Amino acid sequence: MNVASKPPTGSTGPPTDLAPPLQIGGVAVDAPFYQAGLAGYSDGAMRIVAREHGCPYCITEAMLDKFLVDGGKGLKIAELTGEDHPICGQLMGSHPADIAAGAGILAGMGYDVVDVNLACPVKKIKKKCRGGHLLSVPEEAVAILEAVREAMDKRPGGGPPLTVKLRRAYDDTPEMAANFRAVFEAAMELGYAGATVHCRTVQQKYIGRGRWPFLRELTDGYGAEAKRRGFVIGGSGDIWTAPDIFAMLDQTGVDWVSVARGCIGNPWIFVQARALMAARAGGKAEPPRPPTVFEQRDVLLRHFELSVSLHGEIMASRMMRKFGIKFSRHHADAAELKKAFIAVQTTRDWRAVLDGFYAADGPGVDAGLTAEALRDLEIGDPSRKVLPYAVEDADETCVPLGAEA
Repeated sequence: MNVASKPPTGSTGPPTDLAPPLQIGGVAVDAPFYQAGLAGYSDGAMRIVAREHGCPYCITEAMLDKFLVDGGKGLKIAELTGEDHPICGQLMGSHPADIAAGAGILAGMGYDVVDVNLACPVKKIKKKCRGGHLLSVPEEAVAILEAVREAMDKRPGGGPPLTVKLRRAYDDTPEMAANFRAVFEAAMELGYAGATVHCRTVQQKYIGRGRWPFLRELTDGYGAEAKRRGFVIGGSGDIWTAPDIFAMLDQTGVDWVSVARGCIGNPWIFVQARALMAARAGGKAEPPRPPTVFEQRDVLLRHFELSVSLHGEIMASRMMRKFGIKFSRHHADAAELKKAFIAVQTTRDWRAVLDGFYAADGPGVDAGLTAEALRDLEIGDPSRKVLPYAVEDADETCVPLGAEA
């Protein structure tokens, strides 16, 4: 699959003078953050835009195991471009044999890492658990981890490294806390390369505060053993700005940070994170600034170009409508721009919005909201009339590719 590779004006790729601080199995990653898998968003186009802005590592949307095993459309969507590396393919499902088969397919397609999703708060299908619901039945979760490990061990060279995505528990009961520990420890014992833990429970979905202190407890309790095994612990939850990334690193002791909803419509978070990383290493960096109008326009055009290459013009126009809505928060006329993107139906409409709102350059708007500010806002309080932009999609669920909506 051919995708145009010219970066947008003003984009920043990974610097070459920094030693890789992380090893995910044998995969080197040169910065302590990455783009998470985001249902309905993180296709190849979004991932490449993120990479062109300094993101060192990306994860696909969660793919239902049967979506790959059954072939056809699933395999087509899972195809990779040469520039989309290092890349982690994320799987979700209920049956150990099917997830193991899906992992084998991803390995054969050239994925650098395979991740098992035991985190997303998806609904049960036909009374079978999947995603984060498997944390309520740890024996089933561990059986899946074992099956995937065994499948990779049978491949030449042992297959790609394996990771797992978790939530801190199914709910806040002591029983579920013990279940989390059983699954987390099993991943370490089975030789997985790491785990990223979202600091909400499955029942919380995306509502309420993420519990960063839980991540500190996790690294305090398992950090020494994880380091001995080469097991990387990642953190997830309430990352909306570049400073949030380093706040989580400092406050929790995790090895790296998953940037999820905070990067939708905001690839500049990775440029800003690179600048902060350089400053922390003793270099000089200007304070993070919002993207100018022309920088916003260039990235929207680049994203559309990539999306057309991947999906065709009709599908790309539909997809870019929702991306445009997310990008609008950086514009000085955000409210009117958002309305205009919502009304987009065709490619002509899309281009008319760009011509109308991005014709003249100017400063962008700082649309960031720190994790600390979000916690102060008591997100999830039903008495609140308006939620900040960053959590306006708080009721979205993680629906894997190939699943029933």
